[in-house]
Amino acid sequence: MKELEDRILKDGILLDKDIIKIGSFLNQQVDTELLIKMAKEVKKEFPEEITKVLTIEASGIAFACAIGIEYKVPFIFAKKNKTSNVSGDVVSAKVFSYTHQAENNIIVPKDYIKENEKVLIVDDFLANGKALEGLISIVEQCNATVVGCVVQVEKEYQNGGNTLRNKGYKVKALASIKEIENEKIIFN
Repeated sequence: MKELEDRILKDGILLDKDIIKIGSFLNQQVDTELLIKMAKEVKKEFPEEITKVLTIEASGIAFACAIGIEYKVPFIFAKKNKTSNVSGDVVSAKVFSYTHQAENNIIVPKDYIKENEKVLIVDDFLANGKALEGLISIVEQCNATVVGCVVQVEKEYQNGGNTLRNKGYKVKALASIKEIENEKIIFN
């Protein structure tokens, strides 16, 4: 999505060779007009029936919400920690966060994803693919179907997307970074 790539180049901040800060327009502060356009683009890429949208807290929430609105279906976010207001049967998966260099046990109440539902998995970045793998595990534990995975930005050079594609999952990125060279982002 050219508009997203242009915005990353204009307002994204390269913190080091692998971390790009997009919080000023997609995560902590959200450009809602851009977010709506991104959700519409997702619906073009995934025209099939979707019954739920699933993400992981926190940076994927706004994107997942916009996509849920576009499809007119609920969205769910996996919590990184079990809290007192999460009760009953839960499904969980261990996920290593590349950005935070920490492992989390993500959880979703089991009754939020019904058997045979068609789930679109959503996240902000795709680097090594561990967050998406954890979300896929949660959907599969609920005996639901993963329709596909969509991310705002894929760092292709970290190969997580190809690993998931090789396992048979449909993975789409709205912006795909081929490499970062001499502090310059190069899109595919």
